[in-house]
Amino acid sequence: MNPDLDRLQPYPFERLARLKSGIQPPAGLSHVNLSIGEPNHPPPHFVAEEIISHLHGLANYPLTRGRPELRAAIADWLVRRFELPAGSIDPERQVLPVNGTREALFAVAQALVDRGAARALVLSPNPFYQIYEGAALLAGAEPWFLNTTADNGYRPDFSAVPEDVWRDCQLIYVCSPGNPTGAVLAPETLQSLIRLADEHDFVIAADECYSEIYPDEKTPPGGLLAAAAAMGRDDYRRCLVFHSLSKRSNLPGLRSGFVAGDAELIAAFHRYRTYHGCAMPPPTQAASIKAWGDERHVRDNRTLYREKFAAVLDILDGLLELALPEAGFYLWPRTPLDDAEFARRLYAEQHVTVLPGSYLSRDTEQGNPGRNHVRLALVAPLEDCIEAARRIRRFVEHL
Repeated sequence: MNPDLDRLQPYPFERLARLKSGIQPPAGLSHVNLSIGEPNHPPPHFVAEEIISHLHGLANYPLTRGRPELRAAIADWLVRRFELPAGSIDPERQVLPVNGTREALFAVAQALVDRGAARALVLSPNPFYQIYEGAALLAGAEPWFLNTTADNGYRPDFSAVPEDVWRDCQLIYVCSPGNPTGAVLAPETLQSLIRLADEHDFVIAADECYSEIYPDEKTPPGGLLAAAAAMGRDDYRRCLVFHSLSKRSNLPGLRSGFVAGDAELIAAFHRYRTYHGCAMPPPTQAASIKAWGDERHVRDNRTLYREKFAAVLDILDGLLELALPEAGFYLWPRTPLDDAEFARRLYAEQHVTVLPGSYLSRDTEQGNPGRNHVRLALVAPLEDCIEAARRIRRFVEHL
C-alpha cells in the first residue's frame, strides 16, 4: 500500500454521517439537506440533447487534449467573461479540458510537486476543500494552512506567511469565491500573490468554480488570469485557473471543466494526464462546447439563487450572525453553541442537515477557524430552503 494513504483524514461527510448515526429525527418532518454543495436546479435541456446526438462518438478514443472546438470554446469564454485581451488565451497551449475541477485540483499536485525536495509545502486556505489537503499528502508534500476568519474578511493573509514557508512552498491553492465563506480575492491581492510566486518560484492553483454565482449582474467576481493580464502578463506565468460546469450550469454529473493558464505548466499537466488516462468522453465534449457558449441559462441560474438568499436571509435576520456572501451558494453563520452540537441537535429536532464548520477546517496554533460556524448550502428548491430556514429559526429560538 502507498503509506501516504494512511495520512488522509476522513472526509467531512463521513464525519457528518457518524455525527448523525443513531439519531431518529421527527417522523412528521421531511428531511431538508443543506450540507452538500450539489446543485439541484434543472440542468439545461440542450446539454442532454447534445449528448444524445453525439453518442456515436463513443466508438472513438478521445484525446486527452480534447477537441480543438472545445478548447476554442473555453478560450472564448475566458476572454469574454474576464475581459482578457483578445487572443491572449491560446487554445492549443493554454487550455486543457478536465473531468471536473475536483479531479484536476487533485491531479495537478501529483504532476507539479517535487517530492524529492527537502521540504515540499502546499499552502491552502483554512477552512478549505479537502481535496487540497489530500492532493498535497499523496504528492509527498506537507499542507500548510492560512486561516480565514472574520478578522481578515475570510481571506488568506499572505503577508502573515513566514519567509521560510514561502521558500519551501511549491504550490498554493486559492479558492475565490471561497468555499465555504463566499469571499472574493481582490485583483490587488492576487497580484501580490503573483509577485510572491515570482520571488519564490511556486505555482498558484486558483479554484474558481463558484465564480458564476453572484448577487449583482453588474459586478461579477474577478479572477487570477484577469489579475495577471492587468499586470501585462499574457503568458500567465505560474498561474493556473480551474473552472467547472457543475455549479455554473447545474451539471455536476457531466464531470466537465478545464484548467487554463501557464503553457509550460499545462504541457506538464497534459503529459501527466496522458498517462493517467482521464480523457473526456466525446459526447461530454460536445455538450460542454454548447454549455460554455451559452450564458442565458447561467443568468437564470443566478436568479434562482438570489431568490433563495433573499428569502432565507429575511427569515434568519437578527437570529444568527450571517450575511449575503460576495459569491457562491453558501451561508457561513456563527452558531450560538459548538458547531457539531448545533448540527447534531438541529438534525435531531428539526430534520435539517447542515455541515459543521470545524469539519471543513484543521486545528492550528491559532485554533480551528471553522469552529462555531456551520455551512448552509442553498442548493435545494426555494420552498425547501424556506422551510429549512423556518425550522432553523424555531430551533435557535428554543435553545
